Amino acid sequence: MSYFHELGLAEPILRALQVKGYTDPSPIQRQAIPALLEGRDLLGIAQTGTGKTAAFSLPSLHRLAQDPKPRQNAGCRMLVLSPTRELAAQIADNMRGYAKFLNLTIQCIFGGVPVGKQARALERGVDILVATPGRLLDLIDQRALTLKHVEIFVLDEADQMMDLGFIVPLKRVANMLPAGRQSLFFSATMPQAIADLGRQFINNPVKVEVAPQSTTAERVEQFATSINQAEKQALLTLSLRAGLADDAAENATHGAIDRALVFSRTKHGADRIVRHLVAAGIPAAAIHGNKSQAQRTAALGGFRQGAIRVLVATDIAARGIDVSGVSHVYNYEIPNVAEQYVHRIGRTARAGATGVAISYVAPDEKPYIRDIERLTRIKLEPLALPEDFQNQAARLPAPARPAPAQPQGSGRGQGGGRSGGQGGRGGQRSDRPQGDRQAAGGEEGERKRRFRPRGPKGLGAHKGAVRRAG
Repeated sequence: MSYFHELGLAEPILRALQVKGYTDPSPIQRQAIPALLEGRDLLGIAQTGTGKTAAFSLPSLHRLAQDPKPRQNAGCRMLVLSPTRELAAQIADNMRGYAKFLNLTIQCIFGGVPVGKQARALERGVDILVATPGRLLDLIDQRALTLKHVEIFVLDEADQMMDLGFIVPLKRVANMLPAGRQSLFFSATMPQAIADLGRQFINNPVKVEVAPQSTTAERVEQFATSINQAEKQALLTLSLRAGLADDAAENATHGAIDRALVFSRTKHGADRIVRHLVAAGIPAAAIHGNKSQAQRTAALGGFRQGAIRVLVATDIAARGIDVSGVSHVYNYEIPNVAEQYVHRIGRTARAGATGVAISYVAPDEKPYIRDIERLTRIKLEPLALPEDFQNQAARLPAPARPAPAQPQGSGRGQGGGRSGGQGGRGGQRSDRPQGDRQAAGGEEGERKRRFRPRGPKGLGAHKGAVRRAG
């Protein structure tokens, strides 16, 4: 008898777990599920990849299945809030798998797709709603959704929510939720500001911490290469070319690359990296907030399936990437928030595997490395440049020039004229590091635009257009 059988979970849930081949719980599942089955609130400190989706999904699905109720128009019984589109979609997909044999409806809503279709899907109500904060409030303000029937509330990745500037929307949501609900609050780190936020949602919670706060994955080998900013692209291209080659296991510096995730600090920087890689014959794709939802879904799908083995991402977009087989993480630019480094390298070494994290450190980024080493208590191992690096770099092909930027003030295209998303200057600052918190609106930039006074039709490109972070 498996641990999940011993918990007394509903038979349809056990059947779904059997289909998935799940028999042994992760540490967070073992600690959280019994308390949640008792109806307790929960404070969970855990990163993505620890099994927390199942930790909150399984007991919640059991509760809803054991107490069937008719769906309320424009309502939901369970609400899960996630900071990014990719993570929201991933949570919804996992919950659908666990609820495969239950008569429960699950909807996922986020920005970047038509709001009308989502509103229609909520007309007759749903059992479970997974949402990003901006689109959730859009639908509430349009009277397409009410939170008065919520019985279970989950706030996931609370620290990332705060990084994206969602503190005010979250307080609004807190005021709309019924007092008698069960609340679950998850964060990878728990500084005082996050703890203060949690007190608005949870009451006398059970605290579950599956790893020491802000620690890195023990199975990740971590290296740092000192290099000028202008040489980083050549080093990345040469390193990926060696790691992806057929004889990579013998000749690559750190083994063959199964999948590599490259972190750029800016959206335009991510696109530029991809152009150079493609010019050098390395298939790659970028994922960030300036991409359409279809482009982001296609890039992430290709990466999961192995059709694309190199994915370049900004920190915000990468938060929803939970892909097995990521063997290497490249920090093309060093984050200026040390905790973000922990999240980045946590994309590798999943499910018991090992991983490699390599950071390219320009002279002005050395203080960031000191902060990271102080936080993680791990000294990054120095990694020298490849032999004959300068000559190899000189032979790399130059990428094709990108298409000309949309003229300002056109009111068309991405963002209505100021499409750069980097300071609203048509891409002039495309490669300048601007930090991890590129825009307070994060994934839900369209939410902020909704509060701006609207002018005559076609004037959506007025100055003050909100940048959409990765």
